[in-house]
Amino acid sequence: MWHVVAAGFLFFPGLYHLCKRCACWARPGWPEADYSLISSRIVSSVQGVLAAVSGIIVITSCKDVKYDRHWLATTYLWVLIPYMVYDTYAMFFRHWYKCKDSKVLNGKDHFSSTMNSLLQKDFLMLVHHISLLTVLLPIGLFIRGDIGDFYIGCLLVAELSTPFVSLGKILIQMNLQNSLLHKVNGAFVLVTFFVCRILLFPFMYYAYGKQFGIPLYKVPFNIPLHCNITNAAIMAPQIYWFWLICRKAKKLYSNSNSGKNR
Repeated sequence: MWHVVAAGFLFFPGLYHLCKRCACWARPGWPEADYSLISSRIVSSVQGVLAAVSGIIVITSCKDVKYDRHWLATTYLWVLIPYMVYDTYAMFFRHWYKCKDSKVLNGKDHFSSTMNSLLQKDFLMLVHHISLLTVLLPIGLFIRGDIGDFYIGCLLVAELSTPFVSLGKILIQMNLQNSLLHKVNGAFVLVTFFVCRILLFPFMYYAYGKQFGIPLYKVPFNIPLHCNITNAAIMAPQIYWFWLICRKAKKLYSNSNSGKNR
């Protein structure tokens, strides 16, 4: 699968730089940080669509939730390695350009200011990326053996919310946060994130219980403890992010209603 990894290391950074060049051509005079943000969000959206489509194919192909196999489940895990490395790189450079454009270094050198900004604003996302690369992907590729492709497909479907989250960031960057498109997109963010990242976990337990004739509430007691721990570790940040999204949505729609009542 090393050719898949090599292709990913060419595809994701290549798409990022292509998007950045197109953004420079379409919007000359923008700060470098804006070009970086929009380009990285487009790449994230592409990856989200690819992952979600792959996940849906795997889920619909695996009738036995434990033992059925589909080549896309393992292949896309290899794709995630270069993507996570690239996205960490892109996340760093978003803060690099932001510090450079703002020219506010707080007495520190550029690299130190960038790292400080990254750790303050994207710490949880950085931990998420590192955890995937060092723990979850090795488990999915080397430790789980020949079982669980169905559940890998479920986790890939979680990326369905990414294009809507990315579009929201792009609209804000383009000062369209008060537009109807942004409000409609916000509703899609809420629905897709809740369904694909929160309800996803009860669905996986339900699918297991349905196949083996176990009530949903008993499933956690009939699977290995490490499976429950892994699911809890993956679900915890999703709940936190969903809470943040709900706060932003409340603010967005409250401001919209206040504007209508004036």
